[in-house]
Amino acid sequence: MISIHPLLPKLRQFNLSGMLNTLDLRAEQAVQEQLAPMEFFALLLDDELERREQNRLAYRLSTSGCNPAKTLSQFDFAATPGVNRSFIVDLATCAFIQRHENVLICGPTGVGKTHLANALGVEALKRDLRVISKSTFRLLADLNASRANGSYSRHMTSILKCDLLILDDFGLQALPPAAIQDLYEIICERYEHGSILVTSNRAFEEWAEVFNNDLLSSAALDRLTHHAHTLIIQGESYRQLSRRKEGLVKVKTQKIP
Repeated sequence: MISIHPLLPKLRQFNLSGMLNTLDLRAEQAVQEQLAPMEFFALLLDDELERREQNRLAYRLSTSGCNPAKTLSQFDFAATPGVNRSFIVDLATCAFIQRHENVLICGPTGVGKTHLANALGVEALKRDLRVISKSTFRLLADLNASRANGSYSRHMTSILKCDLLILDDFGLQALPPAAIQDLYEIICERYEHGSILVTSNRAFEEWAEVFNNDLLSSAALDRLTHHAHTLIIQGESYRQLSRRKEGLVKVKTQKIP
């Protein structure tokens, strides 16, 4: 039969049951290091604060759409020599979000645009900022679908009010008229109120085609590119390079007697 710690019911009343995870360890440390009661208690509080922050971050990650595995530490800058590391590190401070500035990243498929965008989203989440990250087509499709169940207003509000909105694969798929109108409203409403990070494999001069309307595209792109940091990534696809490396390894392996 599993024994229950005698303090568990009391800790639960104060929503502190997580303290049991390190209580015995800290008690042993207190004895070994002859810590004062206040020092012992401070260690337990630090553990609890760290646990709660980890839980908050895990929740924010799960609801943001960001991939926790795609971080800056996992990005291969050596494979993309055209990417200025110091520029990305500066963006990772998230000061651009506090200033309500945008980030626009374009380049061919597979050069790390989505990874960088995701990594900046993770950095924002670590700073307790609200992030929504989706492909542009999926975000607008979900928003349109919310009209059917009456949640459109709430859905749109969450998009407009988050600190950082990541629109991945901008211009990859043609958008229906309703989605174009929603995209225009999002860009206009967030202008100088919330940051947008856009990734696209289309050149900047082709972005106007997404709106299929000269007036809408001019108004939207004027707001999107104002107060914006731009990054053009050139080079070969990560995935193609990886496939060739794997192929070379297989060839070498086959030659071994």
